[in-house]
Amino acid sequence: MASTELNALVLQGGGALGAYQAGTFSALDEAGFDFDWIAGISIGAINAALICGNRKEDRVAALEAFWDRITSNTPQSFGFWTASARRAFSEFAAAEVSMIGAPGFFRPRMPVAFWPFAPAPALSLYDTTPLEATLNDLVDFDLLNATGPRLCVGATDVETGNFTYFDSRDTRIDARHIMASGALPPGFPPVEIDGRFYWDGGLVSNTPLQYVMERAEGDAPLCIFQVDLFNARGGLPVDVIDVQQRQKDIQYSSRTRLTTDRYRQLHALQAAAERLAAKLPDTLKDDPDLALLREAGPSCPVTLVHLIHRKQGFEGGTKDYEFSRQSMTDHWAAGRGDVTRTLTHETWTSRCVGADGLHVFDLGTSENLKDPDHERL
Repeated sequence: MASTELNALVLQGGGALGAYQAGTFSALDEAGFDFDWIAGISIGAINAALICGNRKEDRVAALEAFWDRITSNTPQSFGFWTASARRAFSEFAAAEVSMIGAPGFFRPRMPVAFWPFAPAPALSLYDTTPLEATLNDLVDFDLLNATGPRLCVGATDVETGNFTYFDSRDTRIDARHIMASGALPPGFPPVEIDGRFYWDGGLVSNTPLQYVMERAEGDAPLCIFQVDLFNARGGLPVDVIDVQQRQKDIQYSSRTRLTTDRYRQLHALQAAAERLAAKLPDTLKDDPDLALLREAGPSCPVTLVHLIHRKQGFEGGTKDYEFSRQSMTDHWAAGRGDVTRTLTHETWTSRCVGADGLHVFDLGTSENLKDPDHERL
């Protein structure tokens, strides 16, 4: 990019739908975007680690290797589907994953692990040891912590219920932190880090957007690409499968409006404090209460680009654990397509980089092209 704008990538949780994020990153990388800061939850944390833990020229290849590995149980690809056949295949693939797991990711525990009189009863349905091996194989954690983009991943403390972020600025990140962010119960076991046990960050918040916006530093313009896997907006369900899907969309969507509304309020408060300071005598301009108000909002202008995985016809309530090669390819392609539509849209190409306040763009799908969700503070 020609400007001094800093770029951040925010990746939501969503299991198998994470291939959409990999597709969006591949298109953004191809378009020349270099990210200074990447934050993720759950599968977003895994994708983030694959990006931050590889050299720039190897990042897309690392994502491809991961997604190829975990979808290798169903390698077939079909060029033609009826809608009902495609949906049936998707449901069958999800059922298969629930029974045998996903290679390089998780595998079912033996029934004996759930025997109530066992010395250490299982705390999850699946064993995620394969994921640890995959992460250590595909992620260079030395590079990630030394020279990679800043990485932040969120997890939930099992005992306190508090949300915790592991930030490479102050914590050495390893496979445990990434696995903790994606340890969704009861499927996956809690992960122990320094005597504390953690579950999936999505139990508290499925997006790290607020964390990034609250910790933006300096006055350089910040452009955040937020890649969501669950769409808050949707129609009335038409059957039970649709009900399950819509429930997950609502439960795990990012509530972006809440975060952006809060940002707007803080920005307005900060602007009011600046106006008030101009009216006060010099003896009051250094008042600590006024200083607190003047620092209420972020110090830099923010552009938020919202890329959202929208419902595809073959998806149902199992879409977040349907790890077929066919669906992975479809999701990857959807991510690339949404990036292309966003970056070529006239609203994006005519934007003013560094304009004060918050600017929100949601231009990723054809349904939004006539009336894009573009807001300006």
